[in-house]
Amino acid sequence: MIMARTVGTVTLSRWHPALGGATLRCVEPITRIEDCDKKNIGGDMLVAWDLCGSGLGDLVALAEGPEAAQPFAPKIKPLDASIVAILDEVRLD
Repeated sequence: MIMARTVGTVTLSRWHPALGGATLRCVEPITRIEDCDKKNIGGDMLVAWDLCGSGLGDLVALAEGPEAAQPFAPKIKPLDASIVAILDEVRLD
């Protein structure tokens, strides 16, 4: 699981039937703790299925790979990334 910031929304005109009713977000993975407070990091971007109803600019936890589709088992969803939590605070002691 990795941290990411939501930076946009994806709109589809055609989609796989398994994606009906989905909210897709553009997210930027956060690779350095110093970037947690930045609204736009300017790095790589991913499209993730939003399971939590995140808003633009939210700090989120992102599952990638087979784990991204695990909440939908035994149904198969063509996912590579999904937002699984909205992070309210990140604190390192």
